[in-house]
Amino acid sequence: MQQVKIQDLSFLEEDEIFLLPEDAHQIRSQFVSSNEENSLISSEREEQKEKITNFNNPESEGGPQKEAEEVIQEAVQEPILLQGNFTKGILIVHEEEKLNAEIMDMLVKMITACGHSMNEVGLVSSLTLENRSMEEFQALNAHVVIKFGRIKHPINQFSFGTYEIQSEGETEYLFADALSSIAEDKSLKRKLWSALQLLFNLSPSNS
Repeated sequence: MQQVKIQDLSFLEEDEIFLLPEDAHQIRSQFVSSNEENSLISSEREEQKEKITNFNNPESEGGPQKEAEEVIQEAVQEPILLQGNFTKGILIVHEEEKLNAEIMDMLVKMITACGHSMNEVGLVSSLTLENRSMEEFQALNAHVVIKFGRIKHPINQFSFGTYEIQSEGETEYLFADALSSIAEDKSLKRKLWSALQLLFNLSPSNS
């Protein structure tokens, strides 16, 4: 059982302890670049869908309309893009379209307190998951899914209680309040930490 030192729990403190500016900038830069890539692919997918919608002359079975439909089908089959390296299969799904600096700082501290780093997790927003199927979500092969807030996705079919560890197949799930709500409520931070201790098999250090 992994032990956690008291100093690792700074994300629970009422007075925020921020990362060094250069460390915070490096972490945010990594996820900003992923956001820009997601936006570009989403824009291309919408342009392809618009071409199909405006094409109203299906004269032949093998004509341009069929080719355009094949392009759309291929685009939809692209895997869901994540922010982060996702090396340990830990997936964080969040309600907010973008995470501000304060929430990112809290998230980094939370992941560190659990004995992991941001390189080991993947982040994905509700907006990115919108219109993606459960099959596409499962294709990510996440071992741990932590869902924060309301998500526009079939993952909501799981009627799990908040701050309770649930298993579905080989994946463990933890549903919690939105990160923006947790950041402003110390009692929610405590509830989250208690659940994370169970999820990652952590025990407080006596030292």
